[in-house]
Amino acid sequence: MSPSELEAKIQGLGLEESLAKIAKEFPGEAVFSTSFGLEDQVITHAIYSQNLDIRIFTLDTGRLFSETYELHKRTNGMYGKKIQTFFPDAQAVEDLVNEKGPDSFYDSIENRKECCHIRKVVPLNRALNGAKVWITGIRNDQSGSREGLPSVELDGARGILKFHPILDWSWERVQQYVQDNRIPYNPLHDKGYPSIGCAPCTRSIQPGEDFRAGRWWWENEATKECGLHWVDGKLVRKKGSQE
Repeated sequence: MSPSELEAKIQGLGLEESLAKIAKEFPGEAVFSTSFGLEDQVITHAIYSQNLDIRIFTLDTGRLFSETYELHKRTNGMYGKKIQTFFPDAQAVEDLVNEKGPDSFYDSIENRKECCHIRKVVPLNRALNGAKVWITGIRNDQSGSREGLPSVELDGARGILKFHPILDWSWERVQQYVQDNRIPYNPLHDKGYPSIGCAPCTRSIQPGEDFRAGRWWWENEATKECGLHWVDGKLVRKKGSQE
């Protein structure tokens, strides 16, 4: 199925309905990746509350906040489910730390991307094995690099469709959904952390700063991504365009 064909099937559907349609069209072949951010908790709730046939997994980099681990536990308990966890290869992490030290990512963008690749991208590729649709919590206004993304796109390098069910949701709408459905969330969100990743690479943001300004804050690159959501080596910035 092409991205346009899938987009046509879910056009006009809300969050719950679109996810139910995905589960029906791709039984046992749709997966959702959560990092336990507020957006991801919204989608987790929509999947688990409908008992949909969509596998949920997370990537444990080994450098997460203690609050994130606690939320993982609370989420499993609330829904009576077990979110599948994928870890980086131990030997690869050992080699990286032994060669460059525990915090090499501060030294250069190349080192940071290497760390992200080992701790995130490689485990993600294992987690996506056998799946045909990858569901994400990406929103357009999270950063300029994500503005204008299509709701369905093809990750040609991995041979998988990507679906962003809350792409056009505002931060306020996400917060309201969490409140209305009494969904557990990371308390760091209340402390100025709208986007939460690894502890050494995430800080709180100040009013007026970009949504993802707290991620890899020491870097000057306009596009701050870890590599998980690059399609064929780049981000799809505008529908129908690879610029």
